[in-house]
Amino acid sequence: MRRIVAATFVSLDGVMQAPGTPEEDPTGGFRFGGWTFHYFDEATGAALGQMFHKPFDLLLGRKTYDIFAAHWPYADEDDPIAVLFNKVTRYVATRGDITLSWNNSRSLGADVAAALTELKKGEGPDLLIQGSSNLIQTLLRHGLIDEYTLLIFPLVLGKGKRLFGDGTVPAALKLSRSQSFPSGVIMATYEPAGEVKTGSFAQKDPSEAEIRRRQSLD
Repeated sequence: MRRIVAATFVSLDGVMQAPGTPEEDPTGGFRFGGWTFHYFDEATGAALGQMFHKPFDLLLGRKTYDIFAAHWPYADEDDPIAVLFNKVTRYVATRGDITLSWNNSRSLGADVAAALTELKKGEGPDLLIQGSSNLIQTLLRHGLIDEYTLLIFPLVLGKGKRLFGDGTVPAALKLSRSQSFPSGVIMATYEPAGEVKTGSFAQKDPSEAEIRRRQSLD
C-alpha cells in the first residue's frame, strides 16, 4: 500500500506560499516570495536531501506542476534534485483535458480523491507532495495524508496560502522525529494519531465567579 507524504516548507505561522522565488506565486498580493533563501546552509540542504532519500513519485497540484515543469527539465543536469524530479512519475491534479508536456506526467482525472484512494491501494513508492497548497486542502478533507515532513522556518509571514487552510479537519498528530539546524530551521515529521482528545484542569466544584463567567459566555 502506498502512502501520501506532504513534504512542505512552512513558516512559523503556517504559510507555505512561494518559498523559492519572488516570481513563484505572487497571487493574492503575496510579496515575500523566496522567504526560505537566506536560511539555506549545508545542514539545511542536507535535511532537504533527506526528504528524497527513499523512492517516491511526485504528487502535484496544477499550479505547482506548472512551476516545476518550467524549471526542473531545464535545470543543471548535475543537480541531484533535478535528476530525481525528471525521472519519477508525476501525478497531477488538474481540471480539464490539458496536455501535460513534462514527460512521465499523469492527470488524476476529475475525481482526485477517488483516484488517489485507488493509487494508495496499489504497490509502489510513496507519493510525495511538493507545494500544492490547494491540493493539500482536498487531501486534508478526505483524510488522505499519511505523513507530514515539514521544514519549519523561523519567521512569520502574516498572509499567504497555508498548509492547514480551508480543508483542515480536527485531528491529533504524533511527532515521529525531529531535528534542528544552526539556521533556526526545524525538520519535523508527524503522523496522524486519531481524533483530538480534550480534558480539563478546572476545579471539580467551580466557584460562583467561574459559574457567572461561564454564563456570560452564552
